[in-house]
Amino acid sequence: MRAGAASFDGAIAFAQDLIRIPSLPGEEGELARRVVAEMEALGYDDVRTDELGSVIGVVEGGGGGGTVMLSAHLDMVATGDPEEWEHPPFDGVVAGGCLHGRGAMDIKGPLALQVHAAAALKGRAAGDIVVAHPVYEERGGWGMDHLVRPEGGLRPDAVILGESTHGDIAIGHRGRSEVEIVAYGLAGHASAPDRARNAMDLLPAVLAGVRDLAGRQESDAVLGPSSVAATGVDAAPASLNVIPDRVTVTLDWRILPEDTGESLKARVCKALQPHLDRVAPNAWPGAAESVEVRIATERQRTYTGVETARRMFSPGFLMDPSDPVVTAAARAVGVRDGSGAPARVRPWTFATDGGWTCGVRGIPTIGFAPGEERHAHTNTERLDLEEARWAYAKHLDLVPAVQGAVGAGPAR
Repeated sequence: MRAGAASFDGAIAFAQDLIRIPSLPGEEGELARRVVAEMEALGYDDVRTDELGSVIGVVEGGGGGGTVMLSAHLDMVATGDPEEWEHPPFDGVVAGGCLHGRGAMDIKGPLALQVHAAAALKGRAAGDIVVAHPVYEERGGWGMDHLVRPEGGLRPDAVILGESTHGDIAIGHRGRSEVEIVAYGLAGHASAPDRARNAMDLLPAVLAGVRDLAGRQESDAVLGPSSVAATGVDAAPASLNVIPDRVTVTLDWRILPEDTGESLKARVCKALQPHLDRVAPNAWPGAAESVEVRIATERQRTYTGVETARRMFSPGFLMDPSDPVVTAAARAVGVRDGSGAPARVRPWTFATDGGWTCGVRGIPTIGFAPGEERHAHTNTERLDLEEARWAYAKHLDLVPAVQGAVGAGPAR
């Protein structure tokens, strides 16, 4: 590809290449190299990867506007059984007016549109455009947390995320946390249960507390209510002829922006306490002291070899609908019917890296991309090409409008 040859058709061909490269969290290396090659071929002024392997490209502006960051992410979720897909998940098939496959709309299709749209704006944008695609978004957002870290990280004036919005402007979402409730007992041979203390005996009290907790969730006028559900139970030791001395109940909690890890743990403990207090003292003295509540952690390793334990806590965020970035974006995008009305402004139903950019770091963040959220993480994933063509063209108005809304700012 010759330098500067940005186009919608080129973006779709690029997206097909990306779909054909599997990129589970921690395995994004080949995909990152393909993205770097595309940016270099399109004539980006600077292209690099950071310590974790996230890709960063810069299209320099004229110096008269703010710096806007376009961001998707490199990783994807698993495909499940390929036989259950209408089209093979890694073939990048175009059929019926849609691009099909894992990542078509979450998020390799929008990623490709961002990469080409930024290149198309070279020489036309007042401010710098930073195109940053992080690793590990699907498992807590480690890549973005690192990209916008306080010391030495990127600090754009605004962020536009490529998570699908069906052409709307997204201004926030609930966050997500995995909370573990661990009941401890005493292991023993299953042939002599009287010599052991079965940690599973505490499950009824734990699950009753979770039901109470689920019924007492708080709500936000825009984001709606938080929600929590038990999604897994694991016993250890795993041998079926051993009385388990540890049972872990995992909760999936969709949280509001003001929630913290400590506040979540405190609420779980409060919900469990009355149920654990009712456990028969003669059967299990001090039952409450046998239960631990913690935020789940996961050992993560990037394809560059960096390894750490990360809390499974992705924060939420919410922009003010009247913020200048939001109103400028809505006017620039408009609605697809050509009426001239501003785009619809709403939250996402799922979590994104905006929890890190806006919720934690305070950088104004919106979302805009083609694609319907209902297809995310399913075997029907697809990107409507007519909508994608419209969204690509709208990026050429959206980015300058947001740069104007944030005003002049230093290049990052």
